[in-house]
Amino acid sequence: MAARRTNWRNLIMVISLGILIAVELFGVALASGWALAGLFELGAIVSYVLMALFSVLAGYAMVNLMRRVLKVERLSEGG
Repeated sequence: MAARRTNWRNLIMVISLGILIAVELFGVALASGWALAGLFELGAIVSYVLMALFSVLAGYAMVNLMRRVLKVERLSEGG
């Protein structure tokens, strides 16, 4: 069986992409929950619930994105 070598350039790119998009998604999720609760004067508890709901949706989107990226991107060479 041939040895497989890690393609560090692609691995670093995938990790950086994941961090960048995760920060953006969770920032939008938290800001949306806060803004909607404030706009409709729903209170602090509803604000936290909306933030949590939107964060779960952001996490789901992030997992799906990373699955697709890992299918396409070659993280190892050889073999």
